[in-house]
Amino acid sequence: MPQNPPPAPDIAPADLAALRDRTIAIVGYGNQGAAHAANLRDNGLQITIGARPGGAGWRRAETDGFAPRPIAEATAGCDLLVVALPDEVQPAVWASDIAPNLTPGVVVGFLHGFAIHHGLITAPPGVPVVMVAPKGPGHTLRQRFVGGAGLPCLFAVAADDPEERGRARGLAWAHGIGGGRAAIIETTFADETETDLFGEQAVLCGGMTALIVAAFETLVAAGYPADLAYMEVCQEVKQVADLVYERGLAGMMEAISNTAEFGAYRAGPVVVDDALRRRLETQLAGIRDGTFARIMMNDHAQGFPWFTTQRVALRDHPIEAAGKAVRSWMTRGSERTHR
Repeated sequence: MPQNPPPAPDIAPADLAALRDRTIAIVGYGNQGAAHAANLRDNGLQITIGARPGGAGWRRAETDGFAPRPIAEATAGCDLLVVALPDEVQPAVWASDIAPNLTPGVVVGFLHGFAIHHGLITAPPGVPVVMVAPKGPGHTLRQRFVGGAGLPCLFAVAADDPEERGRARGLAWAHGIGGGRAAIIETTFADETETDLFGEQAVLCGGMTALIVAAFETLVAAGYPADLAYMEVCQEVKQVADLVYERGLAGMMEAISNTAEFGAYRAGPVVVDDALRRRLETQLAGIRDGTFARIMMNDHAQGFPWFTTQRVALRDHPIEAAGKAVRSWMTRGSERTHR
């Protein structure tokens, strides 16, 4: 196992003091768990990995220089337990391996508020629960940390923390993964969960995907080539998204042609009309009242039949074949002319 280096020079020792000489157990070793473990280890903190023996996470942790342990063993005796498992499996693992092995003085941390906010997990009395939610995927969190930067992190503490043990260790965790290099933004479990789910469903994953597919189908039905349709409504999303990321919405508009900007102002209110706004309100209401969580967990309990059907349907949609062709052209650059 590699030697732990001293903390990164721009992360003050005081920011990490609450976790110095304490054991951090990270349960789950997917993309987020691996990034948290690596960043914290690079700051000289003591990390143990809890995973399913022989599973993919276990093997990946070994490759990365950790000595993983079964989840129950990793839980016992740790000072900060970070639950980095998928939302839908957390309740079962909590009941079987985590809750029975929590020891006095532990703080439990989550990367997302879903299970706590919806009451799928309840910590025992006297166990502070905190959340550190980086606003980006694990690979980006790691890349930015290694490059001397960080990702903004949302931070929350559940109510049962009279000694502020949870706050101290949670903030040290956020600093340890590089959050303080960008911003550590205090929020609540409810606000993080509900805004995160709504953003994913209404725009980033659900709304955008459905709009892209509908626009693709509209062009193809009108007789346009599938590859051209894909380029216009899907492939170029990255170019516009990058502009929004760097400059904001108004800055993006200033960077495109007058024709594109004029058309955007004309078409936007047609696509996003009052009926759509009402549907967005309905979608948010279903998140806030727990309907979405119940539906997802029920589907998971049955083996994810609906979820699997949707995944297969998207994979088999003609847009995927068109996208595969277009992406292959992009990687070959200008070596060939495609007609």
